Amino acid sequence: MEKRQLGDTEIRVAPLMFGGNVFGWTLDERQSFEMLDAFVAAGFDFIDTADVYSRFIPGNQGGESETVLGNWLKARGNRDRIVLATKAGMDMGEGRKGLSKNWLQRAVEDSLRRLQTDYIDLYQAHVDDPETPLEETLETFAELIHQSKVRAIGASNYGAERLARALETSDRLGLPRYQSLQPLYNLAERAAYEAELRAVCTREGLGVLPYFALASGFLTGKYRSETDLAGSARGDFVRQHLNERGLRILAALDQVAADCDATPARVALAWLIAQTTVTAPIASATSLRQLDELVKATELQLDGAALAKLDAASAA
Repeated sequence: MEKRQLGDTEIRVAPLMFGGNVFGWTLDERQSFEMLDAFVAAGFDFIDTADVYSRFIPGNQGGESETVLGNWLKARGNRDRIVLATKAGMDMGEGRKGLSKNWLQRAVEDSLRRLQTDYIDLYQAHVDDPETPLEETLETFAELIHQSKVRAIGASNYGAERLARALETSDRLGLPRYQSLQPLYNLAERAAYEAELRAVCTREGLGVLPYFALASGFLTGKYRSETDLAGSARGDFVRQHLNERGLRILAALDQVAADCDATPARVALAWLIAQTTVTAPIASATSLRQLDELVKATELQLDGAALAKLDAASAA
């Protein structure tokens, strides 16, 4: 399996990242272990989570995903074979948020404890914090790297201007640089990344790890009307795509999938993987069947005609 470089670090990863937001949410611990075991057995090693997962679920406090993942790492004894990414900065309640030195120092210790490890391969700023100077955040990350608690750092949900300023700050002060960006990017949501962020990532050599790679399931073709959303936990995310453009994208996915003897989900992920700036899309699975779709997507190579058809259908 092809390995891809993450920025200019020595970390090399498979072209697919398992999104851990489902651990402790739509998957309980037993089911999470089953998905993780199958993911690794298929030859993959890149897993992403965050301290805030899944505080957005009533009754959860945050940290549930990291706790499940930490229990799995301990049970399997495979920490050295996993590329582990987590994030900090989102609101954990009671003022626990942002990218200040005080909070990051506490947040990393909390994550390490829940993950039952002494280092994080990729530690990411989950969201920009305009109230904290970039210098303070990057100096804190430098300390964490010096302490061997973190190997590399990344950004998530940064705008192009702030991302560029952060990288300039690192270069000017001789501090560690963000090696990756997690942007919202998929076949249905292209504008935010392609307008300005893509140019920054290309110029600066950042790895790109798009989240919502399947647009919360819309690009699987499962949701084609309001009726299909009944009972779905992702209805609010998907509803925005149920319009003329969204249905045009699904029609193109159907056509390419039929030509490739594949499925819309595989084609949508293969389109992302084919984008030259993308290192590894982030996608989740809640069943072995869904996981098989993710794995097969990495084996699907779309030709120029298929890519052109998808590009045209998804144009703004």
